[in-house]
Amino acid sequence: MHLYNLTLQPPTAVTQAIVGNFSGARQQEIIVSHGTRLELLRPDVQTGKVSTVIATDVFGSIRSLAAFRLTGGAKDYAIVGSDSGRIIILDYDPKTSTFVKLHQETYGKSGARRIVPGQYLATDPKGRSVMISAMEKAKLVYILNRDAAANLTISSPLEAHKNSAIIHHIVGLDVGFENPLFAALEVDYTESDQDPTGEAFNNAEKVGDIVAYRLSITKLKRFTDAYILRIGFGSEPRRSKME
Repeated sequence: MHLYNLTLQPPTAVTQAIVGNFSGARQQEIIVSHGTRLELLRPDVQTGKVSTVIATDVFGSIRSLAAFRLTGGAKDYAIVGSDSGRIIILDYDPKTSTFVKLHQETYGKSGARRIVPGQYLATDPKGRSVMISAMEKAKLVYILNRDAAANLTISSPLEAHKNSAIIHHIVGLDVGFENPLFAALEVDYTESDQDPTGEAFNNAEKVGDIVAYRLSITKLKRFTDAYILRIGFGSEPRRSKME
């Protein structure tokens, strides 16, 4: 037996929103997250009003939301990161007016955990890959493609973890049709973690590392010959080579 619970009053606060053409009708649409509920909105340019096309409960906590479109595609898909330990790709079917789950890939334990990906999502602007990240250390990249029948496919995850790193944000960089690049804003706490006195923590400089990754056919690797921009809060930015 499986038990679910729903509140009489659905949540109304919007935590995240993405824009795209999800129905394939060449019309801009919006998918908003209400924490535990997904809603597809369609604005009317003539009346200036926004109508709800579909609203559905996910029976979980939505941590991140992103949209992508495969190269040459006519519609957008939605990617959902939640507390289920899975990455979900949804397609809106206008015939049944429902969200269809195309892929559900498990990568970790359930729950909103610190080192389990799901807190951040970033997609390649050309729709070739997606990165899903935790709040600390863990980052995974999935390659998105089509099969012979033009169906959406997703690869096994490629790891891009970095120890002792607090992740603040990730983003996909627009590099055209070159190898996809992702950047992560991170803070390294290695010295603070190894100092029992707490002095290293008190004297630590608040620095964010923008780290780029290059995705090839078989592996994901950090740039070894590139430079990262170290952003110091209250100090002048400086450049240093990546490890």
